[in-house]
Amino acid sequence: MKTKDQLRKKFFTLRKKKYFDISNKKLQKLITFIKKKKKLRKNIFIALYYPANFEFNVLKIVSNFKDSKTIFLLPKILDNNFLKFVEWHKRDVLIVNKFGIPEPIDTNKKVHLPDIVLVPLLAFDARKNRLGYGKGFYDRYLNKLIKLNKKIETIGLAFSFQKYKKIPTSNFDFQLNNIFTEKGFYS
Repeated sequence: MKTKDQLRKKFFTLRKKKYFDISNKKLQKLITFIKKKKKLRKNIFIALYYPANFEFNVLKIVSNFKDSKTIFLLPKILDNNFLKFVEWHKRDVLIVNKFGIPEPIDTNKKVHLPDIVLVPLLAFDARKNRLGYGKGFYDRYLNKLIKLNKKIETIGLAFSFQKYKKIPTSNFDFQLNNIFTEKGFYS
């Protein structure tokens, strides 16, 4: 069995070679899923990520939610390598963090607990295990969040070619609720 580091190298290279732009039409099942969840709440908080390194471009869904009941959040890396999710609007100015990824400027923006977390990944398996970049940001955040909100929905976003037979896992790894690819929800 390959190690996580070997898999990271393999899937980062593969994603770079095979990356393509996802059409709005292919995102429709994800948008519909979120809109159904939104009907059950007064406000819905959706945690996005700013795509980098050939990641699935999740920002394309933002224009499909123009009402004030949908609040988008972007991650902000804290000094101790933890994440917090900060309210974000499409025209907000972002700064580049130490990993070269744009994130909100930490001013007076509100921090929220998300209802839905759209999670980047390098690879996934049939059990909805996720291979991330190895720093544990999302695993730590999601393990903490699930204790505060059992109804949290976690959706990994990937291209279908990022599926792997079995991702090696540890007790610290967070198992996702769903995986969404350009082919729809993985089942």
